[in-house]
Amino acid sequence: MPKSPVQINSDEVADFLKQLSEIGATKKNGMSRLAYSPEWVGAMDLCSDWAKKAGLEVRTDAVGNLWARLKGLDDTSSIVTGSHIDSQHNGGCFDGALGAIGGILALKAIRNQFGVPKKTLEAVVLCEEEASRFPSAGFWGSRAIVGKISKNDLETVKTFDGEPISDIMREINLNPDDIPKAKRNDIDVFIELHIEQGPILEDAGIPVAIVNAITGVAHFEITLSGSQNHAGAFPMDLRRDPMAGFAEITTKLIDHAHRLGRPAVTTVGRCQVDPGGPAVIPRKVTFSIDARHPNVALRKELYKVHRNIIKEVATRRNLKYSIKKMIDLEPCQSDPELVSTLKLAAKSQGIDALIMPSGAGHDTQQMSKISRTAMVFVRSKDGRSHTPEEYSSLSDCTAGIRVLAEALKTLAY
Repeated sequence: MPKSPVQINSDEVADFLKQLSEIGATKKNGMSRLAYSPEWVGAMDLCSDWAKKAGLEVRTDAVGNLWARLKGLDDTSSIVTGSHIDSQHNGGCFDGALGAIGGILALKAIRNQFGVPKKTLEAVVLCEEEASRFPSAGFWGSRAIVGKISKNDLETVKTFDGEPISDIMREINLNPDDIPKAKRNDIDVFIELHIEQGPILEDAGIPVAIVNAITGVAHFEITLSGSQNHAGAFPMDLRRDPMAGFAEITTKLIDHAHRLGRPAVTTVGRCQVDPGGPAVIPRKVTFSIDARHPNVALRKELYKVHRNIIKEVATRRNLKYSIKKMIDLEPCQSDPELVSTLKLAAKSQGIDALIMPSGAGHDTQQMSKISRTAMVFVRSKDGRSHTPEEYSSLSDCTAGIRVLAEALKTLAY
């Protein structure tokens, strides 16, 4: 294995981030780059151009994932890195994008500095991680790679406006019938570089983390139904008010997570009121619950408590209720050998690195079904993400890519 550390040009990192941030840019440094949109297509084309100029073999698979390949002497399996470039509505410019361009830059540096590797290296730019256009897509790009997209998904996975994902794919010349061809069974390692999206690294004063586990996450859609009536003429004791039930349930769910303490988290982030008038007791309230825990048993207990709270409040308030599970991802443990390799990579690069779990879900959880996995985190300013205020410094971004590249070099040579 080459002894000298991989060198990453920070000016090139800055240029790549700037160019990518201009595609789908919104006011005040925001980003709206939804999967399969014209902005997303433009960003994928840009990444493809970069990869080709870096001397990598480039192809797009049946679901739209972009692959950039540095063929090794042993081409029987691949060591892969990458992330996504779709964003939240008016999200940030670093979420996913850092890992997408970081993979291409890492392979470019390795190729230029050390030549042909012993094992094949690949960088992948993944599609539809955020579910910001297709709420039930559930890591569409990485699910295709691990063979977890069914024919039924092509019609049931829809935009918020009700358009099937299959129709949207055809609009950009992707054939949804070919999705099974995106499945891979030759990936040995997958390492994802990503911003932390939380405050832990900043609080510790450390630029980079090596992720030893990814939290389990589930999304639920709850509907409470009561009786629509006049807000002034209908007495409080006779009401079947779903908004009152929503308020009580939300408070109890959040209080429960507070009492459990870290790393348990519960978030109610979306609420729709029908009819939503200022002087009307609503007929129906639909809301979301995002609940996470990295421990398998404690995660199940958390969801059980949620169901009991919903049932008790709805029954007492004489409301009908339904609970629909939208996403359910089991916790994912990083491969211990890869964690050790990343620790040594950080040491070789002279970079301090924290060991920590991820509180966010990532494509890595899907990739763990077919390969050994791990992640590298980069410090997020003020812990902000999914917002235009999302920011990671150039020095921290470069440090993360250096750790990633050094680990890939170790594994490939």
